[in-house]
Parts: sequence; C-alpha cells; structure tokens
Amino acid sequence: MASKAYVTVNVLLISVAIILGNVLRFRFLPFNNDTKKSLGYPKDSLLNFTELAGKYGYKSEEHTVITDDDYVLTIFRILRGRNCYGRIKEPPVILMHGLLQSSDAWLDAGPNAGLAYLLADACYDIWVGNQRGNYYARRHLHYDPDKHAQFWDFSVDEIGLYDIPATIDYVLNHTRLQKLNYIGYSQGSGTFFIMCSERPGYCEKVNLLIGLAPAARQTYTKSVIYRIVSTGISTFETALTTTGLQEIFAKGALGQELLGFICQFGSLSEPVCGTAEGLFDSFHPGSITNETLRVMFGHFPAGTSVRNMARYGQSMMTDKFQKFDYGKAKNLEKYGSREPPKYNLNSVTVPMVIMYGKNDFLVDTKDIKWLVENLPNVLMVKQVADPLWNHFDNTYSQYIHDLIFPTVHHYLLKFSK
Repeated sequence: MASKAYVTVNVLLISVAIILGNVLRFRFLPFNNDTKKSLGYPKDSLLNFTELAGKYGYKSEEHTVITDDDYVLTIFRILRGRNCYGRIKEPPVILMHGLLQSSDAWLDAGPNAGLAYLLADACYDIWVGNQRGNYYARRHLHYDPDKHAQFWDFSVDEIGLYDIPATIDYVLNHTRLQKLNYIGYSQGSGTFFIMCSERPGYCEKVNLLIGLAPAARQTYTKSVIYRIVSTGISTFETALTTTGLQEIFAKGALGQELLGFICQFGSLSEPVCGTAEGLFDSFHPGSITNETLRVMFGHFPAGTSVRNMARYGQSMMTDKFQKFDYGKAKNLEKYGSREPPKYNLNSVTVPMVIMYGKNDFLVDTKDIKWLVENLPNVLMVKQVADPLWNHFDNTYSQYIHDLIFPTVHHYLLKFSK
C-alpha cells in the first residue's frame, strides 16, 4: 500500500495540473458519455438532475427562471419523495448550493444521505436552485458565454442581487403562496445575506433560513490551497481576463475532466480523490464514501467566473463582509466611496438556524462566531456533533441523515403546515 506521504505528493501534483488545466486552458473537449460508460464511470456521475432523481424513484420537474438582468437559470422541483405517503407540506423549501457546485450536489450522496432526497421523503415541496455560471445556469438572453466577456462580469454580489430574488419570486408565483423556507449551503447562504441587504422586502418573503456552513466574510479560512488559489486569482484577475479567461473550473474543462477520469477508478477514489478533497478542506476519513466521491467529481466543479473567485480572494484579505473592491478610483466611480460598502447584516431579519463543523477549513469557526454576533434573529447555532465534520460534509457525507437532517427537519416542521 502506498504511504500517505507518497499519495499526498501525487495528489498535490495532480492538483497543480488540475488548477493549471482550468487557468491556462479555456475549455477542453470532454469524452462523450458513451465513452465514459465504456471506461467504467459510475452511471450516476453521467446523469443530470432529473435523470438522477428519476433513477431512484423521485419524480422531478425542470423550470426556467429569468433574472432582472436577463440571466437564464434552470431550477428543479421534486414533486414527491418515493417514501412520502402523506400530504405535501407548505410552504415550499428552496435548497441553494455552494461555490463551484450545482443542484446536483444535493443528490450526489444518494437517496440515503442526499438532503434533497431526505426532505422529499419527509413530504416537503423541494425546489433546488442554480446560480449563474454553473452548467445549469450558463445562459443569457443577449450574451453568449463562449463569446461575450460581459456574461462573466459577476460575483456573489450580482448573484445575491438578482439570482436569489428571482428564484424566490418564481417559486412563490408558481405555488401561489406568500412565503417559503430556504436552506443555503455556504455561498447559498452568503448570497441570501446580500439579497436581504440590497433588496428590501425580500427577507419578508421567507419564513425560515437554515444556513449550513454559511459563508459571509472568510477572514480566517484555514485551507491553504483554497486561500492560495483565490487570493492568487484576485491578484492576477486583470491579467487573466485580459488574456480572454473569464470562466474558471467549468464542467467539461480539462481540470474537471481530469478529476472525473482519475476518480472513476474505484481503487483511486479514496487515496487520491479523497485525499485531494481533504487537502482542499480538511480530513474526515470515511465520511464521504468512495461511491459518492466518484459521482461527485462527475458534477464538480461546476464552473463560475474568474471575478467570483477573485471576490472570494478579497474576502480572505479583510475582516469585513463587503462588496467587490475595484480599487479606490473605480470604487469612487461605482460606489461613491473609495472603499467598497459593507453589507448590512442587520437587514437579515428572517429567523435563522446555523449549523457548522468544528473541522471546517473553508468557513472557519471564528468567522461563524463573527457572523452570529452580527445577525439580528438567530434562533439556534449548532456545531455538528462529529468533531471532524468539515465543509464538504454538509452536502456529501454519508452521515447527513443522522447529523444534519434531524435539526433541519425539526425547524422546517416548526415553520411549515
């Protein structure tokens, strides 16, 4: 058996190759699904949301949301869980993914652990969102993402300003209800905070916000790789975009295809892909199964803009939760001040439940503590019982059913009919 040091060195080399593959190359022609099937890729890694849900007996629908600035987002609805035998509860529940993810992240752990499956089985009306820039939200009414740089001129600032409100409005209009419940993982929570600060009245459309490792500022992020990549992109953003690179970590890019190819080999999924995930976040042996790793890296990373990654790099170099920093001159022109404005967390008036892991190297416990102190209506803050619980565990761990679902279910019941 290879030593841990040997595996770690190889993982670091592969990680460098993957990062370079995403930075130095624009897009890569991927293997088609027939070729991947012949190579032994797990079938689940090749399926889209509706196909994956349908395989396990969960009927779903595809819906199209158009934002005020004309981005076209595909979102999904699970109509009924295969183990739901009662009436569907009201109001609907939106699940919103994190950075570099898509709606598929809520299914990748399988029917026994994926939170979308578990909540559908508990008879909730589940709506699963996508944020601009991933492979389900790579469309615009006027811009072609492969031709127009304007498409990629966004970060979490625009996602919170446009995508989250548009998704909430669509779900409420479709269901003819006045309010809904919202579960945000990482970026999915941070963009909700931005919405509340920038779009008065939208917090009132939500009964309950459940934040899983909610990401606002990231001052104390421990992940060395994440910090180096994000701050590096922030430093060299202009140089990267000048060369024509606007999209990064896309599905189908060389880096993602390389990850998918390596991780489809069962013997490599844990020592290589599990170690890669651990190096990026932190180590939690056995929490994410080999099968989930193989499926996960068929859908992850899902793509975003260089600007968005630069925005995360900026958030690691300040102790504030603030808008994108364009530099003093452009800030003055855009914001009317030399410094980027801070988001108003006091505007997040919706009742909130926060769950986090002690071993999370992406959203540090110090940043969670700061966030809790600045939010006005926190019902409960819960550290997940497992001391090794990390960031990726919130969507991919085999233990979600035992460690996340009971608390989520308890609070959703309190705010549901």
